[in-house]
Amino acid sequence: MSIKYTADHEWVSIGDADVVTVGITHHAQDALGDVVFVDLPAVGTQLKQKDVAGVVESVKAAADVYAPVSGEVVEVNEALRADPSLANSDPLGQGWFFKVRLADRTELDGLMDKTAYDDLVKNS
Repeated sequence: MSIKYTADHEWVSIGDADVVTVGITHHAQDALGDVVFVDLPAVGTQLKQKDVAGVVESVKAAADVYAPVSGEVVEVNEALRADPSLANSDPLGQGWFFKVRLADRTELDGLMDKTAYDDLVKNS
């Protein structure tokens, strides 16, 4: 399993199947502060890459969550909806947002690896 990143601070966990898991990065949750609400897409929603897929709100700000890839939402993290602080305490684990069945696996090639993402964050 590998993880790719977007310039909008989402991550995508890629397994062998055509379903990927999406969440926000450590950098994003740190910049937002304490997350108090998440708006997740409905299961069955068809997303195109870079569509607004949800919203995350914190005590400091609200931010859109963008779809890093195109496809159908097949699962959302109900535990995160019930406890939005999971986005802060475990953003790359239990704080995931939704899962997407890929429409075009080649879109993953345009995402950043960890080194490129770390460089982006360091230089921003």
